[in-house]
Amino acid sequence: MKKVAIVGCGGSGKSHLARELGKILDAPVTHLDAAFYDDEWNALPMEEFAEVQRDLVSRPKWVIDGNYNSTLQIRLDACDTVVLMDVSTPAALWGILSRQIRHGAGHKGNGVHNRIHWGVIKYVATYRRAMRPRVLAKIEEFAAGHADVVLLTSRRHTRRWLQRVVAQRS
Repeated sequence: MKKVAIVGCGGSGKSHLARELGKILDAPVTHLDAAFYDDEWNALPMEEFAEVQRDLVSRPKWVIDGNYNSTLQIRLDACDTVVLMDVSTPAALWGILSRQIRHGAGHKGNGVHNRIHWGVIKYVATYRRAMRPRVLAKIEEFAAGHADVVLLTSRRHTRRWLQRVVAQRS
């Protein structure tokens, strides 16, 4: 496991998992929200964002967390492991709320990019129905033949999986 793409709903724990996995694998971690948005929440033009990702995945080791379905193929084509944070809708909604409570709004420099508004809440609330099938289809099309696919369904499941990864590397 050297090139890991982490995807899933907002509030599912992608950034936390990325930080922990980066430590375990001694791999650089990129949070795509940090690459896509500047400090004023201005978005990078999509072609530049895609080019940033092409550069990131050309490296020998990496952990990248974030969805960005329009550029997901770049990461899936290059990864050896894809992790889908497949938590329930209530767990994801709690995740965005608790992150806001713990960290406040704005960019925190550690993968925490908080900005809760109606669009974010709607995205999280409808992710399993609207976005999850599209993400699963892309994983099947672009990663299933060459990458290990890991579905993590809860924070407890994630902790157990991380413990197994640590044990395998020892």
